[in-house]
Amino acid sequence: MLKKLDKLILKAFAGPFIATFFIAVFVLMMQILWKYVDDLVGKGLDLITIAQFMWYASASLLVLAMPIAILISSIMTLGNLGETFELVAIKSAGISLLRLFRPLIVVIAFCAALTFLFANYIIPVTNLKFITLYNDIFYKKPAFDLKEGVFYTQIPSYAIKIGKKGKDGQTINDILIYDQTNPLQDNTIIAKSGRMSISPDQNFLEFYLRDGHRYQENGLAGDGNTEFTTLQFESFKKLFDLSVLKKGVTSDSVFQNSQKMLSARQLQENIDTLRKLQITVNQQRRKSINNILPFLNDTSAGKNKTNATLNIPDSLENKIHARAYGIASDLRATYTYAADEKKLRDDDIKINKLEWHRKFSLSFACFILFFIGAPLGSIIRKGGFGMPLVAGISFFLIFHLLNMFGEKFVRENILSPVLGMWLAVIGLFPLCIFLTYKAMHDSQLFNKEFYYRTFNRIKTLLIPKK
Repeated sequence: MLKKLDKLILKAFAGPFIATFFIAVFVLMMQILWKYVDDLVGKGLDLITIAQFMWYASASLLVLAMPIAILISSIMTLGNLGETFELVAIKSAGISLLRLFRPLIVVIAFCAALTFLFANYIIPVTNLKFITLYNDIFYKKPAFDLKEGVFYTQIPSYAIKIGKKGKDGQTINDILIYDQTNPLQDNTIIAKSGRMSISPDQNFLEFYLRDGHRYQENGLAGDGNTEFTTLQFESFKKLFDLSVLKKGVTSDSVFQNSQKMLSARQLQENIDTLRKLQITVNQQRRKSINNILPFLNDTSAGKNKTNATLNIPDSLENKIHARAYGIASDLRATYTYAADEKKLRDDDIKINKLEWHRKFSLSFACFILFFIGAPLGSIIRKGGFGMPLVAGISFFLIFHLLNMFGEKFVRENILSPVLGMWLAVIGLFPLCIFLTYKAMHDSQLFNKEFYYRTFNRIKTLLIPKK
């Protein structure tokens, strides 16, 4: 049964936590929007597609918003209690700081478990949906828009430039079209004027050209039989297929084996499978070497040695040299292939381990940032969004940078996946202990008057009185 103190702490924590969580999600969503705005603008996407894109993109940010919200809200909660002297009254009643943290620790444990479940089961699905939708949007070419004096290359195998376009959007002048359907031939169309329109079914762009020339190359370049043909025309109709500009639908199965789309169990299965495959590759390598050098398995080799000098004919010696060179080349190819295969398997295992540890490290980060924020709030004793927000963002940036550096070091083979993905947690753990200790002993770590008095004492000792 909850006591009045627990209800007080939970009620004080709930408001700041909910507010900071949604603020963090909103800020991270804006970051995603600015990152992909160039891929969304000019595509002719409907609101439903944009809403799906934003949801799939922001779902993976929820596990990042949770530690931010816990850090800032814990600073605000304890800071508000300290600013209103409620924290002093609670300590005066003989209640320790860790006892005060107990209901919040239960809430943080629930949030950490929720973060892990979300990262393990929801985010792989949303990542799969996001990369599939992003792939469709990315390969959907921009809406057809010809600008004056600029080559338009979004239609495959064509480069189109218009010198001047009429106000009606259809009249065009000084048209230049490079036809690159055959990369070995140079085909060009030049016209002084014309008119363009879109077919009723929206599948074709129609050019009605007047007073121009067609320059066409016959044969293949470089074969000595190439000839150029020039055709003059009064009117000519050119069609361009616009079906490639429409958004396609990519199957989820294309990306479903990517590490970010897998749960912890599937990642562990991948790691086990890759290790078994690595053992198989090593066995095949040893078998290939034994086939190339069969005498390695001949136990009788070397027992019957003689010191007699062999008289080998030159023709036979050349054959022996050629055979030895062939064996050396086979050995080199075998070891090169085995080394490349081993590197690929090691990289795959490393990435799978990286994603596996990421799911657990982000969940455990909720505890780390709470034991930074809560003691920090009780020391600062300032509520609101001023000092708590500044302190919270500062410590979260440290955590985020350590996390980014750890992942980068893992990808560059500087650190192991275990150490790299837990670098932020390991690096901030001593700070948790230090701040908790200071908070339990009523430290004046952030009290400017304490530093002012300390400075005056040092100044008095160093400067003698007159």
